[in-house]
Amino acid sequence: MRDSLIEEFTAVSIAARVRAGVLSPRDAVDDALQRIERRDPGIRAFVRVLAERARGEADALARRPDLGELPLAGVPVAIKDNVSVQGEPMRDGSRATDPAPAAADHPTVARLRAAGAIPIGLTAVPELCVWGSVDSPGVVTRNPWNPDRVPGGSSGGSAAAVAAGMVPIALAADGMGSIRIPSAACGVFGIKPGRGVVPSRLGAHSWFGLAENGPIASTVEDAALMLSVLADEPGLARIPEAPRLRVGVAVGPPSPIVSVDREWASGVDRTAQVLAKAGHRTTSIRVPYPPNMTAALVRWMAGTADDAAGLDPALLQPRTRRHVAVGRTLARAGLVRPAQVRRLEQRMSDALAAYDVVLTPALARPPIAAVTWSERSWLSNLVANVRYAPFSAMWNVLGWPAASVPVGMHSTSRTPVAVQIVAPPGGERTVLAVAAELERRRGWQRHAPV
Repeated sequence: MRDSLIEEFTAVSIAARVRAGVLSPRDAVDDALQRIERRDPGIRAFVRVLAERARGEADALARRPDLGELPLAGVPVAIKDNVSVQGEPMRDGSRATDPAPAAADHPTVARLRAAGAIPIGLTAVPELCVWGSVDSPGVVTRNPWNPDRVPGGSSGGSAAAVAAGMVPIALAADGMGSIRIPSAACGVFGIKPGRGVVPSRLGAHSWFGLAENGPIASTVEDAALMLSVLADEPGLARIPEAPRLRVGVAVGPPSPIVSVDREWASGVDRTAQVLAKAGHRTTSIRVPYPPNMTAALVRWMAGTADDAAGLDPALLQPRTRRHVAVGRTLARAGLVRPAQVRRLEQRMSDALAAYDVVLTPALARPPIAAVTWSERSWLSNLVANVRYAPFSAMWNVLGWPAASVPVGMHSTSRTPVAVQIVAPPGGERTVLAVAAELERRRGWQRHAPV
């Protein structure tokens, strides 16, 4: 359980050892707490560490008669600070939110506990989970690979905690890419499940159905195990061999106002070559992205406005106040329309029917500088986010499963490079199978040097 055994620091390994009686839940928790104590001061992935509570839960878990049957027995898990953990405040990255302890666990947290996982801390998010960078009140969260860069957002704290080897798995949420963006920035594996696979229940209405909860992990096997628990589908933990698939390879940008960094584009090309050598049929395609992403943008902004209802505007960050104001204007104008989604679904279903999965860059360029973005203007935040992370939001509108898979390192930013794998609804197993094949054939460094 020391750094020399870090390759065993996986949820699958920890749970197997706990079930076998080789490792106690208390030792698993203490090991993670020691890692957090050593590594988090320079990263600030956590806003709250539940040390004594986690130790108490570990001791109680050790007395459970069904310990030997629990899929996540004794596994320390980080929880994104936008879902409720009973007895802890859920601040959602904001001074404006209620500091009172939550009355009950969110369904995803309840499922993790029932499976034997032990929440060990709450991870940092940007205010109301709106942005692709993370600076909680007064604190900038940093990328474990390069502290001068952000870890992505909004699940940046969860991704950084996994990438730094502080926890083996973390709960995250994705409304405009907030699992895949930080997973790509931090070189870990994260999957956004399709709509309805995992309970969402985020904010007022999960940004009109954009947002989903899902896992971040350092291995595909760990993510599949966690996803199976979150979805209450044990079969998801069994990753199938990928059959011969039709892979659409789409390197082009989703908008004329963004460009794709050469090294992020070449990451897709290298990955397509690996899949082709494995026997899959790869074809270069152009995804017919809509000329604008109105369907995503209006739901993002109007959804944030609904989440902020009842909060004191004076306690919100200026960028968030502007975002909320724009969102309310859009909502009053009736611009959140179901027809937007139906048109996009028809467009993409027709265009991509010939492919089992689509491969794109996970990001358009390296993660942005780790500065106090909360002190900058709404427009500068919006432009920075769109320029570096434009590939993810459309799949939230569609509700298709999508994942970020590490495929290398960027020579200039010294941060990871990743590809996005997307499948039609119901394709979680296909996404996991392709990701697992890439992990077997190419692999990646699971944790940043510390």
